[in-house]
Amino acid sequence: MNALDYFNARLEATISPMDYLKLSQMEPDKYFLIDVRNGPINVRSLTIKDAHVIPQLELPNRLNEIPKDKEIIVYCWDVWCNTAAKVAKFLLERGYKVKELTGGIAAWKEMNFPVLDSSQDVEVSDNCGC
Repeated sequence: MNALDYFNARLEATISPMDYLKLSQMEPDKYFLIDVRNGPINVRSLTIKDAHVIPQLELPNRLNEIPKDKEIIVYCWDVWCNTAAKVAKFLLERGYKVKELTGGIAAWKEMNFPVLDSSQDVEVSDNCGC
């Protein structure tokens, strides 16, 4: 693979937080954003506003919640986390159109984009199901 092919593939498979924010504001019904992070709810209580929370470990049992007629955007913790890439591959193999949000929730927060904190709304459990 040459550099041009690499960058074309990268652009096809990912979307930046800025691009996602702009595009989802212009066409809100086109996208379905999924927070796929695993782990205890208390450490992942901060989510991107309007994201659907479907942890990777629950995904196979919750496919019916994911529309096939929308572009699916998945995110996890940050650039070092590959959970979103694993979920993207899983969904692509099942016929979904998917992109990974570059940088995950960490990049989103760094840019001060809208988030939702559900820590006051949930009961904290020590059992993460990992």
